[in-house]
Amino acid sequence: MKKFNTIFVVDDDLVYHFIIKKLFSKCNINVDTKYFFNGLEAIDELKTKVENDNVPDLILLDINMPIYDGWQFLDEFRKLKESITKEITVYLVSSSNDISDLNKFKMYKDEVKKFYYKPMTQEDFETIFV
Repeated sequence: MKKFNTIFVVDDDLVYHFIIKKLFSKCNINVDTKYFFNGLEAIDELKTKVENDNVPDLILLDINMPIYDGWQFLDEFRKLKESITKEITVYLVSSSNDISDLNKFKMYKDEVKKFYYKPMTQEDFETIFV
C-alpha cells in the first residue's frame, strides 16, 4: 500500500466529502485528511504548511468550485512548487467531461498525475492507494 500521511480534499460538494470518507473507511485507509470547500482555502493552508515544511502527500482536487476553482489553485500551486522540498501528488477529480477541461488538464501535466471522473469508485481509490 502506498503511504500517504496527509491528504487535502479540495471540493465544494459535501456529498463528495461524505463519499471520500466512506471510501477511506471501506478501503481501511487511515490518514489525516483535511477538507476544503474552495481552492483559496486550500492554497492558503498549503502556504502555511510550506512555511513549516509540513505539506500534504496527496491532493484530490475538483475543478469547478467557487472563489478559486481547480485551475486557479493549480496556478498558485505552480508558484509554490519551487519552495516545496517534498513531492505532492495531485489528482483532479471532477464530474466535468468538457473537452476544454480535458485539454486544459494536459497543460498541467507537471502538476497533476491523473484525472478521475466523479463519483470515485473503490477501484479508482485502489489505483491511488494500493
